[in-house]
Amino acid sequence: MVPSDPPPELLAVCPALTDAELNELFGASWPGHRPTSFAPVLSRSLAWIAARRADRLVGFVNVVGDGSVHAFILDTTVHPDERRNGLGTRLVRAAAAEARARGARWLHVDYEPHLDSFYKGCGFSPTAAGLLRL
Repeated sequence: MVPSDPPPELLAVCPALTDAELNELFGASWPGHRPTSFAPVLSRSLAWIAARRADRLVGFVNVVGDGSVHAFILDTTVHPDERRNGLGTRLVRAAAAEARARGARWLHVDYEPHLDSFYKGCGFSPTAAGLLRL
């Protein structure tokens, strides 16, 4: 018997997502993640992109906006089993396209230094930014 390739992931803009599946994805992807309600986050989002393989949520990225021309990428998350196959790049590029379609002209992202090559590969240019922990 020849092993078959897994079914391709399906990207969707603003699909219905449950706290259970988001918490499962974030728990697998982010050490220290604590279960949370995502409804307040998604209710303030400009858009979000989700990736499913079969019925399993395997990727997510959130886009928030300032109500004008700036949008921000948040929470780019790919399940550890799905990493290093281009899914993160496809999620971010889909998020950029959706932000543009919704009127954004600038897309921002903050990230840790080890993600520099990933975000450069998604088309981002480095800029100086500031951060204040509240």
